Amino acid sequence: MSHETVNQHAAATVLSDSVQKVIATQQEPIAAAARLLADSVSRGGVVQVFGTGHSRSFAMEIAGRAGGLVPANKIAITDLAFFGPRSIAEVMDPHLERNDTLAAQLLDVHEIRPDDVFVICSNSGGNGSTVELARLVTERGHRLVAVTSMDHTTKITSRHPSGKRLFEFADVVIDNCGAFGDAVLELPDAPDGSPQGRVLATSTVTCAVIAQLMVTEVCGLLIEAGQPVPVLISANIPGGDEHNDRLRAAYADRVKQGAP
Repeated sequence: MSHETVNQHAAATVLSDSVQKVIATQQEPIAAAARLLADSVSRGGVVQVFGTGHSRSFAMEIAGRAGGLVPANKIAITDLAFFGPRSIAEVMDPHLERNDTLAAQLLDVHEIRPDDVFVICSNSGGNGSTVELARLVTERGHRLVAVTSMDHTTKITSRHPSGKRLFEFADVVIDNCGAFGDAVLELPDAPDGSPQGRVLATSTVTCAVIAQLMVTEVCGLLIEAGQPVPVLISANIPGGDEHNDRLRAAYADRVKQGAP
């Protein structure tokens, strides 16, 4: 899209089109992912969700929020400072996500059980920590759902020693339908003639939609199976804390409540 259309109307059109593309093309993999999650939850498993960078917002759409699953645990690189061997300064380094040695450390600071299922979100799907976590969890027998941009990930070289990308380890792959580089509206060149790049990253919006569609489908499957539906309600309504604390008690330290 040319820089002549850089305005909120253009942005709204692009975002609406991106969401509609996800709805039109990703219902089957979202349903397949929901079946894996529902099966795990029904057997007492926890949904382990991981994302780095802006993909952390995807994990926050599933774990620890109103309407989200109680048995859902957000794994983040910052956990290594709060619960593990890394310093605050280290985990704040934006390049740390490229380090494949983080994955084993992250698993060590969380209580992972055999029935747990993993959902890993990464737009590029090629950073070391993301790919290594995917490799480790599938090696250990966990089912894995990947949420990624297929347009982006198929055009990059992986930073993992294996040369593989996230989607190559997954049981189910959900395409967030994002463009290569994520941002889509081209800016005009700077006064000195140098390019200024693009704005309007779509993946945050489409990933939020994917997360909500997937969790809703999980709840529907649990209802159909006659299983309890362990969902958080807002802590800012009467009885919210009591409801949430009662459900969380069943999972105790398996879900890191309030973790950043």
